[in-house]
Amino acid sequence: MVSDLFPMTARQAQTTRRGKVLVGPVDLRLDGGGVAMVIGPNGAGKTTLLHLLHGTARLTSGTIEWACPLEAARNQQSFVFQRPVMLRRTVLENIAYPLRIRGHQRADAYEQARDWADRVGLGAMIDRSALVLSGGEQQKLAIARALITRPRLVFLDEPCASLDGAATREIEQVLQDTREAGTALVMSTHDMGQARRLADRVVFLLHGRVHEEAAANTFFEAPVTTQAAAFLRGDIVE
Repeated sequence: MVSDLFPMTARQAQTTRRGKVLVGPVDLRLDGGGVAMVIGPNGAGKTTLLHLLHGTARLTSGTIEWACPLEAARNQQSFVFQRPVMLRRTVLENIAYPLRIRGHQRADAYEQARDWADRVGLGAMIDRSALVLSGGEQQKLAIARALITRPRLVFLDEPCASLDGAATREIEQVLQDTREAGTALVMSTHDMGQARRLADRVVFLLHGRVHEEAAANTFFEAPVTTQAAAFLRGDIVE
């Protein structure tokens, strides 16, 4: 279970570009399980933090350590982008792709892909080109593709941004099912309603740093810092 991967401990972790600090220094510990929701104003560094923890943003100083060797940790993770990349292939081939590149036989990969297509509500669309799907359908495909390898941790960068209410509701249900199945989620969102519905823990990011971090109920009911309280009120936080 996730205990093999967690805890993840970031100590003074930082990433820079052309001498500018994008995120950090960050001290953060993830114990696994549930949904860790990353929130904060636009430009706070939410997307960059997810990439830094996942390893797709360069760690320029500090450390990020997992309970297992780094290569094993990477193999137990997936990432869902805000704007998913669709291969010029069918829905079925897109979902099966992670298994195929890992050496799974075609029949096995496609059988699992059909199962995941059904789980996310795309079972009737497996022969369609992924490029003609709606935004919500493409996001469900991306989530199925991220989950088909049965990762122990999934990073999701605002997966419901720009989607309508119906698509958001369907994706949130998939994420709740994923959490209940034991997969840990680290997710960013600008939607405070969504954060309240899904979060088990909240990481409030401000100016590229973890400004406050707490259990979701504690954070939403009694934020410690004036900046977090102002953000929850909908005020502009600079």
